[in-house]
Amino acid sequence: MNNFKGGFGGFGGLGGANLSQLMKQAQKMQQNLETAKKEIAETEFTATAGGGMVEVKMSGTRELKSVKLKPEIVNPEDIEMLEDLICASINDALNQINKMEAEKLPQLPGM
Repeated sequence: MNNFKGGFGGFGGLGGANLSQLMKQAQKMQQNLETAKKEIAETEFTATAGGGMVEVKMSGTRELKSVKLKPEIVNPEDIEMLEDLICASINDALNQINKMEAEKLPQLPGM
């Protein structure tokens, strides 16, 4: 004789109310994630190097928006230093974005 009475059998703990609540929580988490992603994407990050001689602006989507150089930093005999300062400021802007993502976006296991 079959003792099955409908529903999920021995899985009463996953009944309708709990499953519905889990779905609502998942939707809320998804909304929060999308809000955080949008906030990061709309943020402009500014980084400098060489005591403000080099300045870069980058969007949260990692698009380089501008590079500004003070005229006195441009020395044709030391291009390597200027290149290093530009790299340092871009890397700083990227680190700022990474830090904001780590603060705002949930960390999922295995990621």
